[in-house]
Amino acid sequence: MIIKTLNGKTPVVGENTFVADNAALIGDVTIGNGCSIWYGAVLRGDVSAIRIGNFSNVQDGASLHGTLGSSETVLGEYVSVGHNAVVHGARIGNDVLIGMGAVVMDNAIIPDGTVIAAGAVVLANSVLEPGIYAGVPAKKVKDGSDRIRKMAHDNAAGYLEYKGWYID
Repeated sequence: MIIKTLNGKTPVVGENTFVADNAALIGDVTIGNGCSIWYGAVLRGDVSAIRIGNFSNVQDGASLHGTLGSSETVLGEYVSVGHNAVVHGARIGNDVLIGMGAVVMDNAIIPDGTVIAAGAVVLANSVLEPGIYAGVPAKKVKDGSDRIRKMAHDNAAGYLEYKGWYID
């Protein structure tokens, strides 16, 4: 793994967290406990902070970044950022699934219990309500529910098992 101190800030990784050999953690990055950061993921906290809550996962090829003086990237607990997704300076609640190849732009707010479908693009400054969002730009296709929140939570919980295969 690449863990690089930049501008006096060194990434902090929580207990029982798996970081893949070729994942890159740079600068002002804080990762909670029980997380997993997968192969080829880039968490570049050079221009703004990246904060990841407990039991969340950033899957293969995903990128997290922000904009200087404008946006930080914050993920809650039990968040899954899918393969090749981009989260750029957004605030993501708890029990959220960001689908494969999705893009979530600066200052977007994704509430608890929300799913962003694969390939969707959430525009900058969007403030969503719980539900499922798809398309370019992302539009709500289903209202939020306990079932949707559980689906997103369970996806992240599955990654707790997968990371165990790598750190045991």
